[in-house]
Amino acid sequence: MDHARVAQTVLQAVGGADNITAAAHCATRLRLVLQDEQLVDHAALDEDADIKGTFSAGGMFQVIVGPGDVDTVYEKLVKSGVREVSKDEAKQEGGKKSNPLVRLIKVLADVFVPILPALIAGGLMMALNNVLTAPGLFGPKPLVEMAPAITDVAAMINLFASAPFAFLPVLIGFSATKRFGGNPYLGAAMGAAMVMPALVNGWNVAAAVSDGSMTYWDLFGLQVAQAGYQGQVIPTLAVSFLLATIEKWLHRKLSGTVDFLVTPLVTMIVTGFLAFVIVGPATRILGDGITFGLQWLYDSTGFVGGLLFGLVYSPVVVTGLHQSFPAVELSLIAQGGSFIFPIASMANVAQGAATLAVFLCAGSGKLKGLAGASAASALMGITEPAIFGVNLRLRWPFFIAIGSAAVGGALVSIFNVKAIALGAAGLLGFVSISAPDIPMFLVSVLVTFAISFSVTFMYARSRGKQSILGTRVDETVEEEEAEREEELEREEQASILQQVPLSGAVDSTDFLVTAPLRGKLIDLADVKDPTFARGLLGPGAAIIPDGGAVVSPVNGEVIVAFPTGHAVGLRADSGVELLIHIGMDTVELKGKHFSSKVVKGQRVRRGEVLVVPDWDAISAAGYDLTTPIVVTNAAKYAKIEAAASGPVELGTELLEVVQKDPALA
Repeated sequence: MDHARVAQTVLQAVGGADNITAAAHCATRLRLVLQDEQLVDHAALDEDADIKGTFSAGGMFQVIVGPGDVDTVYEKLVKSGVREVSKDEAKQEGGKKSNPLVRLIKVLADVFVPILPALIAGGLMMALNNVLTAPGLFGPKPLVEMAPAITDVAAMINLFASAPFAFLPVLIGFSATKRFGGNPYLGAAMGAAMVMPALVNGWNVAAAVSDGSMTYWDLFGLQVAQAGYQGQVIPTLAVSFLLATIEKWLHRKLSGTVDFLVTPLVTMIVTGFLAFVIVGPATRILGDGITFGLQWLYDSTGFVGGLLFGLVYSPVVVTGLHQSFPAVELSLIAQGGSFIFPIASMANVAQGAATLAVFLCAGSGKLKGLAGASAASALMGITEPAIFGVNLRLRWPFFIAIGSAAVGGALVSIFNVKAIALGAAGLLGFVSISAPDIPMFLVSVLVTFAISFSVTFMYARSRGKQSILGTRVDETVEEEEAEREEELEREEQASILQQVPLSGAVDSTDFLVTAPLRGKLIDLADVKDPTFARGLLGPGAAIIPDGGAVVSPVNGEVIVAFPTGHAVGLRADSGVELLIHIGMDTVELKGKHFSSKVVKGQRVRRGEVLVVPDWDAISAAGYDLTTPIVVTNAAKYAKIEAAASGPVELGTELLEVVQKDPALA
């Protein structure tokens, strides 16, 4: 391969050095963060026989060059003026390029994944409670009045169902603060403060402000509303982000006992005042603006207003800013009927129908189970599990659903459907609709359901099939992306290992010790652990890893296989004994983040996988990833010499072991 030519081809095809914000590489791919991917000449890259393919992922344009060549092409590229960064830095740069809306959706999905079981259980119980308490389903009276013996059963079910939603800020506070890198227990404590019983219940804030019953704190003349945040999402996310940011800043500035005592105190006080003085009023003003703006649109623009209201209803629910709707609804009902409830029903049915389509298209597994339960909940009026657990994770079902809800909202406006009471905004919503409007309400529901279900089903069977197969609902988006990245890494590793000799024959004259992982080779003296740096365990070298598995550097036998997976001892067929210690002090992890693939006494070949570490998790836990490889019986040999420092790939020569002269032994 003409590496210089390939580098120039890539450089010209992606729009020149000025269009490359940052560049890195892994074992087989160039990873380029581009200012504008529209400038890429895909045809030029596809026609080059030395370029194996291209794709975009994680905000990076990736060019597949192949093992053994990519590092040289990368060097030529960097010499052309491209900014050189590490692989992790490239990921961060690529992440900054993503659409802010997409980033928000990722954050919402990551925050809600851990709390979905509580929301699903609450949603299904709330749907059951609606069946038990809604009039007109089994007769003119609710089931609890027709069978008084189950009244308290229904009351307890309602209590259980309401808890996850009433105390949602506590759940979100814990999960979001953890996601933002703060102490989750401080996040939960702040979430609890936001729903304290002494505050005006969040569901009643709009009404309390309207009728003048809102209570206020007097902070040096500043009137601060004592408003709760029940059911709020965006305000709680904002407060959690503030808390985590303040806490991390204080941890950097303070240390020891002072940090332990002062950081939680200051974090809670500052975040608490900001929550009620700034975040609360700002979100209330925003919520009121959305409510009255949508009301004006509906009243002034006819079916267009209904269409727009249906389009934005679910996104508003995602933020939690829909809590000001009930106060307006009650006023509209007093004047003859509310358009908000029937449009809300269209939006909820649309989300439920989309989730139901995902359920039918998903294979067996957690996504199918979650989609089935969430669809039932959404169709009954509780959409949070469907939205956060399924539709926002996949994205396209959410957008299909809001488009379908827009059609339903337009129909509600055209048919002038009005609600005369509040209730469950879903399939059971007809019991709250004015009797003459019930037929058109049901028609609107049917049309909305049919559009959302059929479009989602068709998309899921075609372009959406891959995303359904790749979504793991028990993982955050970051974990999911990391797992996909690891799959690519494993494919690259397999490609590299095909080039590494895997001879199983015993050869006592083979003194070659190759690199057991790829990364940056450094002198053993540069290792931070003095035991290795001073050569107390033997001479050798160390590698700062760049991902992937740890493989055997020799043909031989496993003589030590630590149950924690953090270290492996080998005896080569030549008699050279090696210790590979994965990271510094990683024995403290007690096996967490290590997957050992060998046992003591097992024969291994050069290139065979010994251990698969989760490098990102080990690093996140605060451990140095530097991995020494030392010869523990060096006294038997004349010299142990390491290769020159710099980048190393799997299978490249790492250590030269020189035998003693038999005449001098």
